[in-house]
Amino acid sequence: LIGLLVSQERLHFLFQGPTGRKRITFKEVRLADNHWHTVVVAVTGRYATLRVDCGTALEVYEKPFPSDLCTAHSRFYIGSRRRWKGMFSGLLRQLVLLPGSDATSRVCPSSDPGLAVLSVPQALLTMPITPTGNDIVPLYPYEAEVRITLGTQPPCAKAEQGQLWFNTLKKGLFLCDGRLWLPLLQEKERLDYVEDYQDLYTNSETFDIEVFHIPSQGLFAATANREAKPGSGIYKWVDGKFQVYQNIITYEARAWKYFTVGNKMFLAVANSKGQPGGEWEESVIYKWSSRKLMFLPYQTIKTHSALDWEAFSIQEQHFLAVANHRRGDNNHNIDSVIYRWNPGTKVFEVNQTLETSGAYDWEFFSVGPYHFLVVANTFDGISTNINSTIYIWLGGMFQPFQYIKTVGATDWEMFQIGDRYFLAVANGQKLNERGPSHYNINSTIYELNMITQTFIKFQDIVTNSAVDWEFFSVGEEKFLVVANSHDGSSYSLNSVIYRWQGYEGFVPIHRLPTIGCTDWEYFNTTAGSFLVYSSATSPLSKVFRLKTY
Repeated sequence: LIGLLVSQERLHFLFQGPTGRKRITFKEVRLADNHWHTVVVAVTGRYATLRVDCGTALEVYEKPFPSDLCTAHSRFYIGSRRRWKGMFSGLLRQLVLLPGSDATSRVCPSSDPGLAVLSVPQALLTMPITPTGNDIVPLYPYEAEVRITLGTQPPCAKAEQGQLWFNTLKKGLFLCDGRLWLPLLQEKERLDYVEDYQDLYTNSETFDIEVFHIPSQGLFAATANREAKPGSGIYKWVDGKFQVYQNIITYEARAWKYFTVGNKMFLAVANSKGQPGGEWEESVIYKWSSRKLMFLPYQTIKTHSALDWEAFSIQEQHFLAVANHRRGDNNHNIDSVIYRWNPGTKVFEVNQTLETSGAYDWEFFSVGPYHFLVVANTFDGISTNINSTIYIWLGGMFQPFQYIKTVGATDWEMFQIGDRYFLAVANGQKLNERGPSHYNINSTIYELNMITQTFIKFQDIVTNSAVDWEFFSVGEEKFLVVANSHDGSSYSLNSVIYRWQGYEGFVPIHRLPTIGCTDWEYFNTTAGSFLVYSSATSPLSKVFRLKTY
């Protein structure tokens, strides 16, 4: 079908034309022995172009290249020349066949043209879109059809993958990835103010909200509610609002975690109480049924006053970490457990146990090739002024990496700004064996120092029994919002949105009245950007819309 032959001072490009094999010969091509060379051959219409090491183009006018080639049952022969005489005796670093585009602009210019490497864009890794109707030519994602609209958003599904849409209203160019319109060029949004959008009435007081997306189904939110009946609620985003979708019986649920294993979708609940009359507490993993379109019980795991689940993957292995808060009424120094997915039995099995003190939250994150897991330790039975531990994945297990002094830690939030890595801890209360509790204390942001390879203090922020941090972006601006829950006398407090201002750190810009706020979640829909918070003192959570300009 096609071939490339190299001889002294000549390079021959061969292809199968309608009347037999054709040869295009480039003369005076100098390829030195014992040197790397980058060779780009581009064929379009009646022209064939050759560039060696990003040099001057050699152009040949020849008979037209066929508009299509049947590659059925074809094979690649690299270096062997099949049954021809002689053998290829060089080295080949990279071979890329790039349909529909000249690779020259993707390779050249190069600081080392002899070793230039083509970085294949993600769009070119996908298969061509199957044509519909009377079309017979396959549509490649990079050969996109541009749609222009005055604000009405066109559909974005598998059939539209790779198509472009110019939104004249928002002055933006968007690319369909098969599910969502992704911004390519867009006027940068800036946060203006926050408006009350929806009162989300829940089954009972809510400790946590998990917002997640199920392919082909849409956006959902799971609330971790106090009462067992009707339990915790799952809500679906319908016509721009959350609506009740499913109720699941839980026992003082403290957190939900949505995750996937392959094409399986799961939702794990952390139950902090046991069933009435039960001997122990159990948390449950639910699996999404694509037939019944609901979550069904999948696996039950024995836990101890569980407050959080964290799901993560390392080297294609899937893990779940549970934060066991205490055993019984006052034994806080117990093991929290990391479970690993067994692809044979298709269940989670104990992989490692870690000693924790009143564990409240796990946070997994990666920095380059290194993987970390940090626990928020709240109380050791005597004091809340204790160490929380950052673990690093080494030798197939988590080992202590750094100890950080925290004060009743309830949450860790990892985020990245540019090439800087941060960890924010929410400190809940200062409590000693003697003396009153203090709720108005500092929560702290730490930054990873690449020289010392440790997290060092970056900024203290005064909070009121903080329970959660949530990091989010609007345009190019970065924000943190804190869940202030209690100041010692009242649960009706302002939770605060902070904006990143470089050298100044995070600066408060918006104060949002909340009641018993325990969790913030940021999410996006076609209607805009939103924040939702949960209330641990009222069966009413709230959704706020972020107004931008």
